[in-house]
Amino acid sequence: MKILLLHSDFIEWEAKKKAIKNPEETKEGKQRVEEALVVFSSVEKQDEKNPKKVAEKAAEEAVKVFREVKAKNLVVYPYVHLSPEPSNPETAMLVFREMEKIIREKKIPFFRSPFGWYKAFDIKVKGHPLSELSREITAEGTEKEEESEALKKEQELKSSWFILEPNGKMHRISIKDGKISGFDFSKHPNLEKLAVYEMAKSRVVDREPPHIPLMKKLGLVSYEPGSDPGHFRYLPKGKMIKALLEEHTTNTMLKNGAIEVETPIMYDYEHPSLKKYLNRFPARQYTIETPNKKTFLRFSACFGQFLMAHDASISYRNLPLWMYELTRYSFRVEQRGELAGLRRLRAFTMPDCHALCRNIPEAQKEMLKRLDISIKLQRDFGLGKNDLEFALRAVKSFFDKEKPFVLKMVKKWGKPVLLEIWDKRFFYFVLKYELNFVDALDKAAALTTDQIDIENAERYGLLFTDNDNRKKHPIILHLSPSGAIERIIYALLEKAYMEQQKGKNPVLPMWLSPTQVRLCPVNEDFIKYCRQIAEKMGNEQIRADIDDRVESIGKKIRDAELEWVPLIIVVGEKEKKSGRLAVRFRESGKVKQMKPEAIIKQIKEETAGFPYRPLPLPKMLEKRAVFV
Repeated sequence: MKILLLHSDFIEWEAKKKAIKNPEETKEGKQRVEEALVVFSSVEKQDEKNPKKVAEKAAEEAVKVFREVKAKNLVVYPYVHLSPEPSNPETAMLVFREMEKIIREKKIPFFRSPFGWYKAFDIKVKGHPLSELSREITAEGTEKEEESEALKKEQELKSSWFILEPNGKMHRISIKDGKISGFDFSKHPNLEKLAVYEMAKSRVVDREPPHIPLMKKLGLVSYEPGSDPGHFRYLPKGKMIKALLEEHTTNTMLKNGAIEVETPIMYDYEHPSLKKYLNRFPARQYTIETPNKKTFLRFSACFGQFLMAHDASISYRNLPLWMYELTRYSFRVEQRGELAGLRRLRAFTMPDCHALCRNIPEAQKEMLKRLDISIKLQRDFGLGKNDLEFALRAVKSFFDKEKPFVLKMVKKWGKPVLLEIWDKRFFYFVLKYELNFVDALDKAAALTTDQIDIENAERYGLLFTDNDNRKKHPIILHLSPSGAIERIIYALLEKAYMEQQKGKNPVLPMWLSPTQVRLCPVNEDFIKYCRQIAEKMGNEQIRADIDDRVESIGKKIRDAELEWVPLIIVVGEKEKKSGRLAVRFRESGKVKQMKPEAIIKQIKEETAGFPYRPLPLPKMLEKRAVFV
């Protein structure tokens, strides 16, 4: 059975003509239901084997989504066109009546459009991420996902929650009915939001995050309807931004001593070491049956790097050994209701840097060093300490023993942090930290994260020869210095939106702006002069383009503002004669008279140390295809 679930402002239908010989009886005229979850449903040939079980599973799924979206009414709408192989009418009718019986027993306001009619209908669907969902129901259940033992165990783990201050004070906190107590959060509102989000453990998104319309409006990223949910298409400007973020992250890690490798994205599901690790990591996997074996798509670079390190000859003199890979892509089958644009997706680019360390003291030293690198990297992206919140998770026995080290991390951060303590260890790590971004909907997303892993070296047979000539297992650190690259774009757009709500002009960092300078000639007579300026800037690795369209200057400026172009320059007779340009700075809204050389110098200073890419689209706007 196939169902399409649409959370709608209303649905209205009218039976027009019989579609089968003996359709259901129906009322005359239009029928309308407000504020409804509408379940378009098609019973299929395969459902004839066990129609009652299919009805039970379909009703269960409909009720689950009904409650998630908080709809007021539930409408089942028979819609045979969802399936190329519909069942016979008798089976379909049995399924729909059974669904109605189950749903009504749950005291849910229920409506069903009549079966066996050609109907005219009108529907208005809401715009949030959960408003459009599809499911395939079988007698066995809904879509099957591989779920690790760690993911199941994560739901059962009991945690104690604290706020830990840089001075060492610990405040036990608790949550009830969405309200948190135990610490004065008046000076740390985002830390409170992070704590509520983490302690409630609800990842479902019930409203469209602001970065989604922004990423579309700016022509950066859009959904790919031809793929699985959570997979995106990156348009030219978005691809350029993503590539620059990737390049800067990789350059940063290589400059700090990491060695770069590349590993496969697909692994044998039955490989002994891999299978054990799968069940220690809280993630759902994509599985693929190849001609040779059952495989899974990686959700991190751990698998390949650990297998590579297993085959290497490593001495204590080589430690600490940093192995780095930019995984394009990693895959996790996140749940449909949790998918939220670039914040939580199923295919993502994850920079992954593992460090093999001699012992715990060396691992702690490296973790502090890597934290410094990561804080600077986030600052380079445009995300400072005021934009981020720190979370620590630790096994109680490790925390009690290594509290001085934990306090070093908190002091380095310089603000109170959220601390989660587990009584027992189930995961492979004993300590984990995260730098989290809290968005406009008060949802949190982990960016940077690092972990102290005491288990996988033994599982994968990773060994090094120590100075006593004995083989030993290293301690492993798992660092993603930036977090998923897509999440950085999400965080920058969400931050810009929140700045806009405060009355500021949203901008991207200069080194990430697809167009850094927009030249707007007052008419075609000045296009040649604009070309000369743009060429001079291009030679200095500055992205300058020209609005050569036959439009008014007012429209050219408005369009540049809508694209968040940081510097906008109108060029006419006065500018050509004087050689001084009136530069409109988007962020401040100020206009300043400057020579081209001074503009170049200012941009070069602002982008020093960052990677460069040329314009992602033709220099002349008239030549550009429209992707949005």
